[in-house]
Amino acid sequence: MAKHYDVAIIGAGAAGMMCAATAAKRGKRVLLIDHAAKLAEKIRISGGGRCNFTNVNAGPQNFLSENPHFCRSALSRYTPYDFLALVKKHRIAYHEKHRGQLFCDDSSEQIITMLKAECDAGGVQWRMPCKVASVTKSAEGFRIDTDGEPIFASNVVVATGGLSIPKIGATDLGYRIAKHFDLKIVETRPGLVPLTFDGPSWQPFVPLAGIALEVDVTTGTKKGKNAKYGYFREDLLFTHRGLSGPAILQISSFWQPGTPITLNLLPEMDVAEELIGMKTTVKKQLGNVLSQWLPTRLAEGLLTGNGFALDARLPDMADAKLRKLGDAINRWAIVPTGSEGYKKAEVTLGGVDTRELSQQTMMANNIPGLYFIGETVDVTGRLGGYNFQWAWASGVAAGGAIE
Repeated sequence: MAKHYDVAIIGAGAAGMMCAATAAKRGKRVLLIDHAAKLAEKIRISGGGRCNFTNVNAGPQNFLSENPHFCRSALSRYTPYDFLALVKKHRIAYHEKHRGQLFCDDSSEQIITMLKAECDAGGVQWRMPCKVASVTKSAEGFRIDTDGEPIFASNVVVATGGLSIPKIGATDLGYRIAKHFDLKIVETRPGLVPLTFDGPSWQPFVPLAGIALEVDVTTGTKKGKNAKYGYFREDLLFTHRGLSGPAILQISSFWQPGTPITLNLLPEMDVAEELIGMKTTVKKQLGNVLSQWLPTRLAEGLLTGNGFALDARLPDMADAKLRKLGDAINRWAIVPTGSEGYKKAEVTLGGVDTRELSQQTMMANNIPGLYFIGETVDVTGRLGGYNFQWAWASGVAAGGAIE
């Protein structure tokens, strides 16, 4: 007879391991399944190899979802400080970067080792590598057909992640399982991803690759019932194909294809007023003046891109022209032609519709025993440790509820 588990968890990443450890500590017979041979690759590469494992400011306001209040319950019951207690228990040294981001001092490998140890302490069993073909339900429970022997369990937790970074094994398995059970899916797209530009209007900016500066970036509108408006002050990075850096990764989750993003390259200064005020006292070329405030290559690119001669002198400029230049710097509206896609996206927006799930337990409302957690679900955090906190919190919520 095949062994029957209390719960089989598909996906041994951040959410899956957290759920497994939580359920096992409650005495449940837990099997953790993953198609990869190497454990938790997404944790391993995160935070430049140091894993931005949470953010002390994590709360519902830091997440995007079609159902924005859904994440409130899990996040309030398992906070960043709860996870921090676990990190301290395992004596992992950490440090705080700006805006509440917490990183390992040494290596993200320590977080993987910690989660594996927590699972092993509860007697979690592992099936890796093991590819899941399908999940079905009968009166006896769930059957998981794999590339090996079938697996039988009273409960199944889907923790398979999203579509981001396919080269380390991302698949659509979680969405396929949801569709098999007739659960709705909120349309998925890449999130926390660099944006790309092409065409003649971007040509003056292609040589600026490598330039970085702090900017204000906005997109969308605050008006209307379903308005989505994003604003961030973060670092911007010019790339060969477009724009990246924290400012762009953050705004990409709010950006809608075909709409502009607006950049303020000098957020502490009204450039037009400053230039007009200097006209009578400063005899320099416009490029030299701008180079006092912006990287020289960027100043020259902005002048060229907006039809100004590089040797134009400030005193010779009409006020109207300087206002046009000021707008180009303080209110630079550009329409991305696309993004770098899932191959560079840190997360997947959308996923299993949370209106199909219990916010207390993460169980599907109409399929007792079937749970969805982590990135598979339509809850997406901002850059800075928030998505890991959702993985921990949703994993604990499901792991603590499994009967």
